[in-house]
Amino acid sequence: MRDLATLPKAHLHLHFTGSMRLETLRELAEGYGVRLPHALLDGDPLRLPATERGWFRFQRLYDAARACVRSEADMRRIVLEAAQDDDAEGSGRLEIQVDPTSYAPFVGGITPAVEIVLDAARSASAATGTEVAVVVAASRMRHALDARTLARLAAQYAGEGPGEVVGFGLSNDERRGDTAEFARAFAIARRAGLASVPHGGELLGPAHVHEVVEALVPDRLGHGVRSAEDRRVLDDLVDRGIALEVCPASNVSLGVYDDAAQVPLGTLVDAGARVALGADDPLLFGSRLVAQYEIARHEHGFSDDDLADLARSSIRASQASHATRARLLAGVDDWLAAA
Repeated sequence: MRDLATLPKAHLHLHFTGSMRLETLRELAEGYGVRLPHALLDGDPLRLPATERGWFRFQRLYDAARACVRSEADMRRIVLEAAQDDDAEGSGRLEIQVDPTSYAPFVGGITPAVEIVLDAARSASAATGTEVAVVVAASRMRHALDARTLARLAAQYAGEGPGEVVGFGLSNDERRGDTAEFARAFAIARRAGLASVPHGGELLGPAHVHEVVEALVPDRLGHGVRSAEDRRVLDDLVDRGIALEVCPASNVSLGVYDDAAQVPLGTLVDAGARVALGADDPLLFGSRLVAQYEIARHEHGFSDDDLADLARSSIRASQASHATRARLLAGVDDWLAAA
């Protein structure tokens, strides 16, 4: 079997705080005198029920980690280390997702927060073999007007290269907020040329996938695995060319499936869906990008040819330039051709 860490790929579903290395979190917490929950420090993957109580526990742990990011230096460190970790795993393109609202109080506002992340992404791209671009994300837990503010801010930095904003997202508990109320924010982002990349179809089923597709017109859907439960919904995603950012370890940790073998990866691929594997929040789920490909190989029986197709799908679903896509796709061919 070929080494999956050398397979060129794109990483399209990684959250800023959730990308942190465990040792980085420990150092930041110690420096700021923050006492963290044991569940964040033991290094074991979370296992939570797919209920509001389970999500509440996940969110508390995520917020505890986020509370340790309090300076420009912290933010720059997280971006650089995320790029280094992706580079080590064969990711030639990382589109990291950040809600700048969370870090704005420490750096003078949401505009400086975005500019710090973008500048750090440019520096990290130059220092590693991974291009780093940014997805600005709003939260379902906040008012839809906040999302419009973030969409207008993201639009000012729209582009496709390293250190530019390539997409606009919507994250947090799918059961909260009215999806349709966020439509105007996504329209603002689309007019600026940004990809629409909301979450949907992980905690809620096919009906929610359909709702997100109709209201927010996504180019990619964060997760989307529950679309496998309704072939009409899945076929609609395929017909529209909407890529799915599938994060198997995340699905198991959040109780959507009992184990990785139950994640409907084969169903999605066999239906013709464009699938891009992602790690989501490795800090909490204890599983980085290559581990998702290992799940495809060992739990779903994907051959090296199948895994190469997954990598190609991730590259084509990215917002990278034509030149970057061509370079990474050629690398996939070389990976397969190697003995």
